Amino acid sequence: MTELSVDHLLGIKDLQKEDIELIFKTADQFKEVINRPIKKVPSLRDITIANVFFENSTRTKLSFELAEKRLSADVVNFSASSSSVSKGETLVDTINNILAMKVDMVVMRHPHPGACHLLAQKVDAKIVNAGDGAHEHPTQALLDTYSIREKLGDIKGKKVAIVGDILHSRVALSNIYALQKLGAEVTVCGPKTLIPQHVDTLGVKVDLDFDRVIQNNDVLNMLRVQNERMNLDYFPSNRDYVFQYGLTQERLNKGKNKPLIMHPGPINRGVEISSEVADSSDAIILNQVENGVAVRMAVLYLLASKLNRN
Repeated sequence: MTELSVDHLLGIKDLQKEDIELIFKTADQFKEVINRPIKKVPSLRDITIANVFFENSTRTKLSFELAEKRLSADVVNFSASSSSVSKGETLVDTINNILAMKVDMVVMRHPHPGACHLLAQKVDAKIVNAGDGAHEHPTQALLDTYSIREKLGDIKGKKVAIVGDILHSRVALSNIYALQKLGAEVTVCGPKTLIPQHVDTLGVKVDLDFDRVIQNNDVLNMLRVQNERMNLDYFPSNRDYVFQYGLTQERLNKGKNKPLIMHPGPINRGVEISSEVADSSDAIILNQVENGVAVRMAVLYLLASKLNRN
């Protein structure tokens, strides 16, 4: 495969295994670029990309912006909080006004699931989903799986546990899809109240015993407890959560298994993961951040190659 089978990156669910492999192969080349003294290539020199974020984001927005600038694209940043959206303008009207300024691609984060899919049907531009509600976050899953592949050689046959707030996490869903397409065995673990009903229909294993999960898996992807999305008390207290599901060095030392430790960030240090573990040699959290730029460069480059420039 030399080009993506999709015209937009709306979710991992829409991708074929070959699409993911093509993105990884392209990211390998861009990772070499960003480790050179001159970290820029002219690949998207004539392309204009708008970053449209209807939710606050520091890490994802910065990563996309850096990826775009490394590719020499022209970049426009749009913040919904200071826009006409707050005055009642519709999403499609807002984006069409941006496109009228001759924007080729839109990277969008939105609080409502499906917003990117709606946009892809309504506007003439390539759309990249940077997170839509609690639905999907495809580039995070791509950089996570890319990081596992980089460290463990292959993802097929590996056992990966996603631990924590599965219920509110778009990262969890996208990771489940990506890992399964690449042949991994996926387990979800966390408080019963934060495990979605019927999640087992996705083909994942559910195991609420965190200590057992640590011993049975090659990778632990520790998710942030998303207090901002919670309108109920899903567990008694942070202290109780740490006791049951906090990843500490003491907990890791109980058994012989030394899993790879991941976290999509930002980290609640001392809650889902201790500082000692986050900063240890078993954690690849900063590798994920570095790989995020290369993977997003790959996604933007591959989608831009499908633009109709007539």
